[in-house]
Amino acid sequence: MIPKIPRLLFLLFFLSAPQTFAVTSLPPGVVDDSLVAAVYQGGEKLAFRVSWSGGIKIGELHMEVNRLPGKAERYEIRARVKDSGLFHSIYPVDDSFVTIVEGRERLPVSYEVHQKEGRDYEALRITEYDQQNGKVRYRKNDQPPVEYQVKGKVYNEFSSFFFTRIMQLDPEQAVTVATFADGKRHEVVVRTGRETRITDTIRGDVNVLPVAPLMKFKGLYDKAGDTIMWFTNDQCRIPVRINSKILIGSLTAELVSYSNPFCPDQSQRHADIPEPIPKDEKLGAGD
Repeated sequence: MIPKIPRLLFLLFFLSAPQTFAVTSLPPGVVDDSLVAAVYQGGEKLAFRVSWSGGIKIGELHMEVNRLPGKAERYEIRARVKDSGLFHSIYPVDDSFVTIVEGRERLPVSYEVHQKEGRDYEALRITEYDQQNGKVRYRKNDQPPVEYQVKGKVYNEFSSFFFTRIMQLDPEQAVTVATFADGKRHEVVVRTGRETRITDTIRGDVNVLPVAPLMKFKGLYDKAGDTIMWFTNDQCRIPVRINSKILIGSLTAELVSYSNPFCPDQSQRHADIPEPIPKDEKLGAGD
C-alpha cells in the first residue's frame, strides 16, 4: 500500500474518516468580514512540507491566491502537489489544481484538476458550478460531461478550506460548510477547539485555533482518520500546521514559507500565552 501514501499529499484537511451524526440542527458557516481584508484579497502564497510518520518528508504542497481582472471579487486559488525523497522513485506525483471563486462568500465558479501520478497515469478533471441554478457540471478527460442538480450553494475542496479561514469560529458552536464531492452536496461539520499555542513555527510561537472538518464522504482521495488544522488566532488566520491520520501512521503539513501583502504584523497578538488546551479534549462530532 506504500504507493497510496503519496496520493494522500493533496488536501490533508480533507482526509477525515466517515462520521455518523446529524447536521440538520447546525447553522451554516458565516463570513467574518473583519478577516476577509487580510486573508482573501490576493497575493497570498503558502508552501508546506508534507511528512509521513516519524518526520519522513514525502512531498510539498504550494498554494496561492490571485485576484483576477475584469470582475470585482473574483479570485484564483492555484495549488500544486509534488512528491520528494524516496517516494519519487516509488510513486511520482505532480498534481495541479485551479479553482476560480467569486463574490463575498468566495463561491467556486470552476475547478480544474490535472493529475500526473505514477509512471503513466494522467487525468484532467473539470468542474463548473452554476450557483444560482443549483447545477454542477463535471467532465473527466474526453468522457461525456455529467450534470448534477444540488439544493443550495456548494464549495469544493480548496474553496471550502479558504472559506473556513474567513468564517466566524466559535468553540461553543459547530457549523456546516456545504461541499460538493462524489456527485453530491454534503454538509461538512466544522468544529473549533479552544485557543492554544504552537511553538517554533515559520511564524514563531503563535496562538492558534484547532479546527476539525468532519466529513462522511470520500472526495478526490482516500482517507482513514481525523484531520485537524491549526489557524493562527489573529487577523490573518494562517494555517501553520495540518495533521491527518491515515491507514498507515499520519501525515503532517508544516508551513515553511508564507507571504501576503495584506497580512499586517501580528506579533503583538501572540505575545500573550493562552491556557493550554486539555490533552484529552476531542474535536468530535458531538451529540
